Amino acid sequence: MERLSIVAAFVEDLGLRSSKSLEDGVFYGLAAAYALLCIAALIQLVRIQIRVPEYGWTTQKVFHLLNFFVNGVRAAVFLFRRQLQYLKPEILQPILLDLPGLLFFTTYALLVLFWAEIYRQAKNLPAENLRPVFVVINCIVYIVQLLLWVIYWLKPVEVILTISKLFFAGVSLLAAFGFLVYGGRLFMMLRRFPIESKGRQKKLHEVGGVTGICFACFTIRTFILAFSTFEKNADLDVLYHPFLNVLYYSLVEILPSALVLFILRKLPPKRLGGGNQYHAIDRQENA
Repeated sequence: MERLSIVAAFVEDLGLRSSKSLEDGVFYGLAAAYALLCIAALIQLVRIQIRVPEYGWTTQKVFHLLNFFVNGVRAAVFLFRRQLQYLKPEILQPILLDLPGLLFFTTYALLVLFWAEIYRQAKNLPAENLRPVFVVINCIVYIVQLLLWVIYWLKPVEVILTISKLFFAGVSLLAAFGFLVYGGRLFMMLRRFPIESKGRQKKLHEVGGVTGICFACFTIRTFILAFSTFEKNADLDVLYHPFLNVLYYSLVEILPSALVLFILRKLPPKRLGGGNQYHAIDRQENA
């Protein structure tokens, strides 16, 4: 309890020392960072489309499209952060602040799905149910969050926002668990490949790096959301906590997204012939 009090006092001190110009500068900086990530994701999506134009929306393309959308919305929210504080009806405020986080969950859950499919197929295990499960989980998450928003709109009481934060903390913990299980399993499977396997060491580093980054960012998000739920001095949804916003969004979205986009920057190989070659190679190259 004493440690929590020290953290709360530190958080409160940061809030008291902020000024309007500092707040605006911080939020504009966050908007610029998200805008750069948005552009990077779009460039990578275009590069992939140019490389393999004959294929539709592969998992890789959807991943970069969602990254583009999530970071674009975040950039717009922070660019107009002060105006958002006074947006009416009030239900629009938590929607615009929380929806990108839900989309971020879906974006990176795609990697878990992708790796789970690779792992189960490599082990000759059934994988046809993975995509329906992915869709069902996402539908449940969005429906529950939508219901919380509707309830808050009809009866705007603080307890609804508290439940919403705790719910999203649980969703983040689920994502962290998914990366730990399937990212860890795929990493261990790649470690057992023969030394002479083509691309073994590189793929091992890719899977290990992305797994570690994503597990850490979703775990940190879980604990920060849970802490801010019960410590009002750590509320992330107010203007006078710019340093908290920098710390939180840098740790759980900006840095992880930048690192993952860099690690997964390699383009899929060009089509070499048969109709199913790209899919087979793509699964190996982007594991």
